[in-house]
Amino acid sequence: MQNAADLDTALAEARRNYASRNPNSLRAFDAAAEYLPGGSTRTGLFNSPFPLFIERGKDARLWDVDGKCYVDALGEYTAGLLGHSNPVVLRTLREALESGLNFGGHVQDEARFAKLIVDRFPSINKVRFSNSGTEANVSAIATALYSKGRSKVMVFEGAYHGGSLSFPVNAAPSRLNVPYDFVQAPYNEIQPAIDLIRANSDTLGAVIVEPMLGAGGSIPGEKQFLSALREETTRHGIVLIFDEIQTSRLAPNGMQGYWGITPDMTTLGKYLAGGLSFGAFGGRDDIMALLDPRKPSSLVLSGTFNNNSLGMRVGAAVLSEVVTAPALERLTARGDNLRQRLNVMLQRAGVAAQFTGFGSIMGIHFVAGHLRNARAAAASDPRLRELFYLHMLEEGIWIARRGMMALSLALSDDDLDKVFAAVESFVDRWNHLLPKR
Repeated sequence: MQNAADLDTALAEARRNYASRNPNSLRAFDAAAEYLPGGSTRTGLFNSPFPLFIERGKDARLWDVDGKCYVDALGEYTAGLLGHSNPVVLRTLREALESGLNFGGHVQDEARFAKLIVDRFPSINKVRFSNSGTEANVSAIATALYSKGRSKVMVFEGAYHGGSLSFPVNAAPSRLNVPYDFVQAPYNEIQPAIDLIRANSDTLGAVIVEPMLGAGGSIPGEKQFLSALREETTRHGIVLIFDEIQTSRLAPNGMQGYWGITPDMTTLGKYLAGGLSFGAFGGRDDIMALLDPRKPSSLVLSGTFNNNSLGMRVGAAVLSEVVTAPALERLTARGDNLRQRLNVMLQRAGVAAQFTGFGSIMGIHFVAGHLRNARAAAASDPRLRELFYLHMLEEGIWIARRGMMALSLALSDDDLDKVFAAVESFVDRWNHLLPKR
């Protein structure tokens, strides 16, 4: 119990140091709390005693309102793939702004952007745009259920498909979830998933899965697991949806292309519009034809900003000029290399901790053994994750409070070395408090 008491003491001291170093953020937070519940409009960014406020960003750097500079290793939770000042994005934004905004009509960049998406992702024959990944997932599920005339949706423990589709492990689904009839299965467990699909085959219309859990801990789906879902959903006429909102950046054709597993539908978002608000869903011709307004019985799905001129033009430029296959392959290799270096260092230090992930997305867990799902990852002590987060901030590295990192194309090799050095210094400083192998 002494170690636990020491950890509590260390964490309390780290929190005090954090508060003393960030007086301007505290003032900004107090001012925000006058008008925003809890000073926030995005719950995931809150941390106690108060969150940091960012003033500006450039390339792979962020500056907070207290003037401190950070290497941005978070990349806006995968949405900031291009960094903060990509010249193609800035140029295209200026061009779009000069052409005017919000026309209330179609723009040719819609079709250009759509073609680039269809050409890139094997499962997408037609695509619809939305304003966020959450919207894309809600619309994809609704379309899938209608196409089958069924009511149930299978999701997985630890999944996060947006603010209204959240399924944290060891807790009830979010009370803000859309009221679909959900069936929940353990992630990466083939037989339980098959059993649930078969038991609900008459009413199950869709199975939605992340090829790698995002908020659930950056835990990759195993090929055999994803293949089993593909086979079983095909057998029972159920729509399989891959939520590739995060993972589409991990390989040139997304994880569906990497594994050679083609779902019926795919959802996209995050980085694809260069950092602007964006979402999309697409899939087989017969499913997407339900949204064809030329047909009198089509589903009506509108949205004022679905085809906003900024997002459409920037998205087309991003996919054609920046997020190319070679660029993604290089970043994935660099991410894999960093994660391997970190895990070797942790092993040599005798620490029971590991970085899971794939390519440029990774997260730390203070547990030993091969992690296959969010339930196993939940054994990680949240106090250690917070201590790690506060230490990384002290070292000038911007990450998620839960220990997640998402590397951007703007990061240099020197930046990645700084990330490694910061993690290594955490192990050296707090080794006496860390679990041992």
